[in-house]
Amino acid sequence: MCFFHDPVMTMTTLSTHVLDQHGGLPAAGLHIDLYAHGATTPCAHGVTNQDGRLDAPLLEDGEGGQYSLHFHVRDYYLARGVDSPFLDQVPVTVTLANAQRYHVPLLITPWGYSTYRGS
Repeated sequence: MCFFHDPVMTMTTLSTHVLDQHGGLPAAGLHIDLYAHGATTPCAHGVTNQDGRLDAPLLEDGEGGQYSLHFHVRDYYLARGVDSPFLDQVPVTVTLANAQRYHVPLLITPWGYSTYRGS
């Protein structure tokens, strides 16, 4: 589970933004799954909007720890008519401290990606 509600603890949030460098646009309609450390099923899921962002953070009022974001890049590009994208799912594993806001931008093409800790 990704959502913890301990009123004593200050909460951690995690958001993302995906830009399609191949098309030169925000990556609208890209599916993202969030996994807590060691989990085999996602604890949160979202689909990017027209700005390449989720309408709500993947992790909100959460607890620090290790999480993996799985970006469904292949499905995104296949839906846009790109033949044989090299990438399938792009996993980005991060370690979050308690009481902080995290933003993970992802820049994608059918053949590569780049990410960093945003603000």
